[in-house]
Amino acid sequence: MRRILIVGGGYAGFYAAWKLEKKLRRGEAEVTLVDPRPYLTYQPFLPEVVAGSVEARHAGVPLRRHLRRTRIVAGKVTAIDHGHRVVTVRPADGEAFEESYDLIVVTAGAVTRTLPVPGIADQAIGLKHVEEAVAIRDRLLTAFDRAAALPDGPRRRKLLTVTFVGGGFSGVEGFGELLSLATALLKRYPELHRDELRFHLVEASDRILPEVTDEPGRWVVRELRRRGAHVHLNTLVTSAQDGHVTLSTGEEFDAELIVWTAGNGANPVVGRHTDLPVDERGYLVVRPDLRVEGVADAWAAGDDAAVPDLTSPVPGTRTVPNAQHAYRQGKLLARNIIATLRGREPKPYVHHSLGAIATLGLGRGIFQYKRLVIKGLPAWLMHRGYHVLAVPTWERKVRVLAVWLTQALFGRDILSLASVQHPREAFLAAGRTVAEAARREQDQPANGPASIPQVVPAAGKVPEIR
Repeated sequence: MRRILIVGGGYAGFYAAWKLEKKLRRGEAEVTLVDPRPYLTYQPFLPEVVAGSVEARHAGVPLRRHLRRTRIVAGKVTAIDHGHRVVTVRPADGEAFEESYDLIVVTAGAVTRTLPVPGIADQAIGLKHVEEAVAIRDRLLTAFDRAAALPDGPRRRKLLTVTFVGGGFSGVEGFGELLSLATALLKRYPELHRDELRFHLVEASDRILPEVTDEPGRWVVRELRRRGAHVHLNTLVTSAQDGHVTLSTGEEFDAELIVWTAGNGANPVVGRHTDLPVDERGYLVVRPDLRVEGVADAWAAGDDAAVPDLTSPVPGTRTVPNAQHAYRQGKLLARNIIATLRGREPKPYVHHSLGAIATLGLGRGIFQYKRLVIKGLPAWLMHRGYHVLAVPTWERKVRVLAVWLTQALFGRDILSLASVQHPREAFLAAGRTVAEAARREQDQPANGPASIPQVVPAAGKVPEIR
């Protein structure tokens, strides 16, 4: 029986395993999937998790629930030695071990690309995983609570200042959704005023949303600025030490929340720890049918693969690393692997883009397909409709729809659970309180604490309390 190993449980990896389960004959092959997370993150929902429009757990699809015939290994692949058909897996606990295979599928995905900006590593949060989206939302809600109790001053202004670095889809959508949430929160905080909010979007190039053309991109900038946002184009963040943001234009301000969405980079295992061929950017070189170039029994797709775009008139163009391509490539991977197992020729990946669509906050969005541009509420409705259809499994579709319907009736849930990030703090605080009380008791004089009334009997009289 052939052993198929899938590295990564993102869109491409999940769909490849899911379709292989459905199409493989019994005894034809066994499938193993290795990923450090036990779920697929549906990243287009992360901006709505930031805004509280999607429940955090509903933006993930549990692997073990839906991949019932696939062996799931919880760990991170740190090296691929295709020459010996083996990968090195590092689990969360215990020693690293080797996993052998006959055929490998590399869908490890990209990682957040960071730059050596002072303070960013200490202050910023990414927006690539569910826990990051939850933390961003909780920090904003907590900042509002803290700011409402403070007088006007530097600390209050810092609490109400948010900075997003990166003007791609992830950054613009997260920025727009968080701005929408912050604006809506003002109704619940009469102590705060609209002009106290400071939302900064910093982009190094002269435009945002590179997947849309120039005019729709300029409209998005105008729309964000109309809502009170500060959009800085052709600008870099040069420092973020202790939350003090310095821009290349010379502008400076303090920000309580800094979100880094300045693009993706090659996964380290693909870029530096494999004998499979990679290009100058560190992405796997693949053929149009998703087989790794010049290597037998190796396939790749998704954000870590340089997949030729056969629909582009420009030679050498690669498909855009987004969810629209990744999950279609995953399904084709499964069909092509089965074709080769059964002696048939695999098919090339050809997908004509369905357009670009982005949410800019509740009731606001933009969609472009070729020369057709739709803005505002219709685009936002299209965004929700497309993604509820695209999220894997009917179970997740129903859960997301239920949350949206509940919000339509009752509005946003503005509960912050920031304390969840430190679940033992209350327990430890209680322990410290008990210890301090015991220490104070030991330090009291022998006749007891002065704060406790003492009963002193007087000769021939009823004891009196003093």
